[in-house]
Amino acid sequence: MSKIPMNTIVEMDGDEMTRILWKMIKDELLSPFVELNTEYYDLGLPKRDETNDQVTIDAANAIKKHRIGVKCATITPNAQRVEEYKLKEMWKSPNGTIRAILDGTVFRAPIITESIKPYVIGWKKPITIARHAYGDVYKSTEYRVPSKGKAELLFTGENGETFRQTIYDFECAGVLQGQYNKDSSIESFAHACFQYALDTKQDLWFSTKDTISKQYDQTFKLIFADIYEKEYKESFEKAGIEYFYTLIDDAVARVIRSEGGFVWACKNYDGDVMSDMVSTAFGSLAMMTSVLVSPDGNYEFEAAHGTITRHYYRYLKGEQTSSNPIATIFAWSGALRKRGELDGNKPLTDFADKLEKACLDTIESGIMTGDLAVLCDKKDTKKVSSGDFIAAIRQNLEKMM
Repeated sequence: MSKIPMNTIVEMDGDEMTRILWKMIKDELLSPFVELNTEYYDLGLPKRDETNDQVTIDAANAIKKHRIGVKCATITPNAQRVEEYKLKEMWKSPNGTIRAILDGTVFRAPIITESIKPYVIGWKKPITIARHAYGDVYKSTEYRVPSKGKAELLFTGENGETFRQTIYDFECAGVLQGQYNKDSSIESFAHACFQYALDTKQDLWFSTKDTISKQYDQTFKLIFADIYEKEYKESFEKAGIEYFYTLIDDAVARVIRSEGGFVWACKNYDGDVMSDMVSTAFGSLAMMTSVLVSPDGNYEFEAAHGTITRHYYRYLKGEQTSSNPIATIFAWSGALRKRGELDGNKPLTDFADKLEKACLDTIESGIMTGDLAVLCDKKDTKKVSSGDFIAAIRQNLEKMM
């Protein structure tokens, strides 16, 4: 069988156990069937440190050139990681860097199978998290206050006018954090959410904490309301779907009581946390799709979970692990499908569909990784290693091909 040709996508390798899975997926599920054409960037922590994180910036700019990227999970270092990897500094989140450069919205939705029932028994349909992917804590400026002193917020306008306000008079040591956002990015976020809701014919919920953050969060609320009234209200009414705003604490309560089947738009940090909550409540962090969509039509697909550190340490000892590769496989299938859609390459889009079906068929057959096996109530469930799970997926894929 001849391999399926394709145009270039940007490939971003990652860290720890997901890096191991990344190679297994390419070797077993992609390269035998597709002429993989990728522009490769190593975003593993050692390479980011070696290049002073320039490799992350280069990868983001490459996505702008080729329009499609696929990314492995990566480490965002804390103090312990700085010591472990002997880093020059505590590098920022590579996801945050890429999202800031692309200025898009991240859409995350659970991968649902019949075998795995949600922890929230009322959930019948997927819940899609639309996460703003710019600014906030991911691009913040921080300072460890060493002693007593005054912290001030200062803004100097182009015309020389200034705004100055005391944040806090520190009577002891403490910590400061300054974060920001832009109207233009919030507007792009709002348009992406409204358009996605219309495309999928789902209600759109948006939530912040504007009662406490009376300028920052309220800006998001007002921009969404203005754009909806001027540009989307009529289309939403014709489509029979609803947009509404509510406080995030109320939204959480509504989400838990709902049956799902809607888009939940969140600010950057809120979306980070709530997407983890939603994916875990649906079954597993490794069962969630994630795609960043930029205003100018660029796409970055990634696994929404971490680097599976605990399993990696066991792998280094020579032990077999049962790490779930589904989210990483679906990142690849999403990137290949979008590449095929943009290029009119139907064999490539068909392959992406078959790859995903092979994954789900494998789970439904009772063959699954440990995280899924403990959630499944089937009697004939077989827990297998990551390698055996990928091998079973390949068998199903070969039948379809």
